[in-house]
Amino acid sequence: MIFNTLAYFLLFLIPAALLFRRLSPGARPWMCTLFGALFFVYFSLTESGGVVGAACLAIFAWEALCSRLYRPGSMLCLLGVVQSIFFLAVFKYWNFFTGLAFGPRETNPFYWEGAFLPLGISFFTFEFIHYAVDRYRDKTRTGSLGQYMAFILFFPTMVAGPIKRYQDFLPKLEAPSTDWRTDWERGTTRILCGLAKKFVIADTLTAMTVHLNQADLAVAHRAILPVWLLAYGMQIYFDFSAYSDIAIGSTRLFGIKVPENFDWPYLSTNIAEFWRHWHISLSKWLTDYVYIPLGGSRRAPVHVYANLITTMLVSGIWHGAGTNFVVWGLWHGALLAIHRLWSRWRGPREGPPSLSGQALSWALTFVMVNLGWAFFCMDLPTARFFFRRLFLG
Repeated sequence: MIFNTLAYFLLFLIPAALLFRRLSPGARPWMCTLFGALFFVYFSLTESGGVVGAACLAIFAWEALCSRLYRPGSMLCLLGVVQSIFFLAVFKYWNFFTGLAFGPRETNPFYWEGAFLPLGISFFTFEFIHYAVDRYRDKTRTGSLGQYMAFILFFPTMVAGPIKRYQDFLPKLEAPSTDWRTDWERGTTRILCGLAKKFVIADTLTAMTVHLNQADLAVAHRAILPVWLLAYGMQIYFDFSAYSDIAIGSTRLFGIKVPENFDWPYLSTNIAEFWRHWHISLSKWLTDYVYIPLGGSRRAPVHVYANLITTMLVSGIWHGAGTNFVVWGLWHGALLAIHRLWSRWRGPREGPPSLSGQALSWALTFVMVNLGWAFFCMDLPTARFFFRRLFLG
């Protein structure tokens, strides 16, 4: 984790935030660009990809140059989307897709032995796509080259989001908050909360989640299995929301606010509400750039269900290269489709829901979400073994 290193705070966050406050508005985007580039190179060399990973900084330079060509209604915007998907597909899914076509590593002539993930690629490619699509739709202005590079290389959100929107980020870059005392107090508090979540809760729960492997599942008492899976559900929430807290707190030091990512998702009483509160910036991105372009809820019911399933399939594939992530996405897509079908059959609710009804809805949502984590944290053979032991003994 990059956010728990002294290098992140001492070499990047504190110097960049202090310098940002002192510079003129015209110099700030280039300062963000410089620190973002150094951040990408440093942590690529030390954490992800080495020298080759650091050289992937060229992707940002290429995308920034291409962004100058995007115009409303221009086919170049669509090419920008295609190239962003291409970058993601090559680095994240090359071995997965070639493996589906040519079999395992031993028989796959196209297996990439030295495959690696450039730092933050899942997040920055979605920001590339957002900008290209919104320029095509004329929903955002071009901005200067420096402003766009500051947007894509803004290092506090580069690794784990939240996924930003250019039209929201640009005004804050141009006119950040000047109440530095409040920003630093609240930003520092948010960072400390994130670090506490990570070290005190998430890392403690890993003592149980490490047992979600076939060897331990085979010898464990059946009653402990749901405890381990629940521990994983809690661990991934506190881990990821901790990253978001640190990122959001870090941006506040600059006087910039970015979107929230979590809002008590495990208190949701249905699956649609869960996805409005879990990884919020991703959920909104999927809605705007996958679900609505597919037709959203404006189509016939059967098409709406298909749109929901397809959108969550994209979510599953985005989270990881493996058939288990495909199944996890389909699981949530099916849950959303079933919820919509149920809501349509039930019709509008009259009066406030009963306490018992809310409790039952919460319990069902909580259980179904946590059962789904089995597909997220285990490969499919292990997940099948887990469910066989859990339900059949």
